[in-house]
Amino acid sequence: MEAALLRKPPVALLSRLALLLSLTAALTVNCGAALADTTSFSFAVIAHAFRSNSDETTLRNAIAETDADNLAFVVANGIKASSEPCSDKLYSQRKALLSSAKNGLIVSLSASDWVTCRTAADRSAAIERLNRVRDLFFSDEFSFGDSKIPLIRQSTSPKFHSYVENARWEIGNVVFATINLPASNNHYLAEGGRNSEFEDRQIANREWLQRIFLNAAQKKSDAVVLFCDGDPLATQRHRVFDFNVKRDGFAEIRQRISVHASQFGGKVLIIHGPHGADAPASTAIVWQRNLGDLEVSGSWLKVNFDPANPKLFDLGKNADQAKLTRR
Repeated sequence: MEAALLRKPPVALLSRLALLLSLTAALTVNCGAALADTTSFSFAVIAHAFRSNSDETTLRNAIAETDADNLAFVVANGIKASSEPCSDKLYSQRKALLSSAKNGLIVSLSASDWVTCRTAADRSAAIERLNRVRDLFFSDEFSFGDSKIPLIRQSTSPKFHSYVENARWEIGNVVFATINLPASNNHYLAEGGRNSEFEDRQIANREWLQRIFLNAAQKKSDAVVLFCDGDPLATQRHRVFDFNVKRDGFAEIRQRISVHASQFGGKVLIIHGPHGADAPASTAIVWQRNLGDLEVSGSWLKVNFDPANPKLFDLGKNADQAKLTRR
């Protein structure tokens, strides 16, 4: 009989063991979820280093300074100045510089990278140079830098296979993405019959936004952060009786972002370049309900994410502010 008891534990004991195991499993899951929900991190945005000059020292210094910081990743806006040649040699030179970063570094294209490119006959070479930039800078599914960040590109969709510059990645419970919106009125051309690039990219960007927000909603993400060159949230200011105003190239994309933000349960932060070469350094994120606007100028800017912060995001000192503090 004693042998039988050893082979078959009492039912009460088995019930207690099962209860203990289920409680342990529940605690493990809950602790894991709590850790995931309380993960804070920082990232940096390098402003368009070539907006006012063609000296790459600013970009080189920004990469070195961000390498020295504890960052999840870095996004760089722009790879060349509009006054610089749109040559393969220059593109390759900048690619080598970006590749030297220690942190994972993602490129967000600027208008000066391709929109302003001209041929020897002084004709637009924008589309040809955009395709060349795509070949050189977005040839695989990873970021630049030693810390390779896996990226999901819009080009994974066969219909939009050429839009490799639009990339998405996730850190913690936040979805990040780049979207090609050049500062020069979104490359809308007033001349009739010359807007095929703009119209095609409009379609691609609509699909890209839909995919980004659908993914974020399904995962119940805390936030979506979009990086771009132009400011899609700024509206054009018209003078009364001014009939020579260009169409607002950002009007449709602004409306799409607003609709997606209104339907999304988390925060939406748009990070873009400055409106002009002499724009002051960023000091704050401007919020309207759950939609935030951040203009980055100066050298580079650190952004902190903290789930315990009601606004989720706050700004660290940028390079220019840090220099003033040390004086």
